[in-house]
Amino acid sequence: MTALLDPPPRSIAIFRALQLGDLLCTVPAWRALRAAYPDARITLIGLPWARDFAARYHHLDDFMEFPGVPGLPEREPNAAAYRVFLRAMRRRQYDLVVQMHGSGELTNPLVATWGARRIAGFHVAPYLRVGPRLMLPWDMSGPEQAPQHESEVLRYLRLAAALGAPSQGDHLEFPIRPEERRELARLLEGIDARYICIHPGARHPSRRWPAERFAAVADAIAARGLQVLITGSAAEASLARDVMNAMRYRALDYTGRTTLGTLAALVENARLVVANDTGMSHVAAAVRTPSVVISSGADAERWRPLDARRHRTLWQQVRCRPCSHVVCPTGHECALGVTVDAVVAEAERLLAWEQARAA
Repeated sequence: MTALLDPPPRSIAIFRALQLGDLLCTVPAWRALRAAYPDARITLIGLPWARDFAARYHHLDDFMEFPGVPGLPEREPNAAAYRVFLRAMRRRQYDLVVQMHGSGELTNPLVATWGARRIAGFHVAPYLRVGPRLMLPWDMSGPEQAPQHESEVLRYLRLAAALGAPSQGDHLEFPIRPEERRELARLLEGIDARYICIHPGARHPSRRWPAERFAAVADAIAARGLQVLITGSAAEASLARDVMNAMRYRALDYTGRTTLGTLAALVENARLVVANDTGMSHVAAAVRTPSVVISSGADAERWRPLDARRHRTLWQQVRCRPCSHVVCPTGHECALGVTVDAVVAEAERLLAWEQARAA
């Protein structure tokens, strides 16, 4: 383990302007940095939606909105807003900026202009430490090194450890507020407490398992006497309808009815989650609800939950994985290779396991 930074940083900025699952996977690294540098002021630089997310964690003290730049697809660039952001970053002159926004090919040169005293992150080249920069290799190979298909959680814990912040556990967490639990009770009034969540959405069609297969899984579980709730954002309402129209049993549509906090509370109280490899799977991991995750297109080893007993990830290995396409240009073999029977079998094992633990 690398020794604590000397002198210890009084201000740390973490750059990760990405989506829900991406942020949840770096929470263990935030926790490690907070434990190692309890007196530092730690700021998350993220997308606008993440302001409320960041406020949930005592590992963070502040939030700065990242306005977007050309080359990064997460947000439409705003040149005027970025100039204001850049002036604010240089004025703050952080002791340390930790680049947690990928391999660094685009983001390391960007972060280098922010006026920080020290910079840390990843680089596609071998290990690099030059003056105030600490750049670890994004992928490592060799008998004494991590595998190339490294877990996203463990990758950023590796970075934290190089900064003198040993792991405080690799578990995810999602703090839920009391008012969100009260709101959930209102939403579930009159609903059977024994329910599961089916989450058919994902940002890109290439990451979605077919709606009719989700419907078949939902029917198989509903036949066991469990209520099925379909979850998702308001924009995913049509996906929910596709699943419900293909079902024989009655399901309840909760798309667009939850905030992020009430969704987490809903998942926390569910018996099981069945979802694509998206933010929902990481929410389930964070609140420790058993889940079956269907990974279409993504690097399954990188993104699957670490607790393989509680969270089962299914995928079909194909040569074009990981996929960079929004829509699959072939026959979506990675999704169609995961069968309904396989998902139902894992769901039934998890339900039986959870019931045995509760007995």
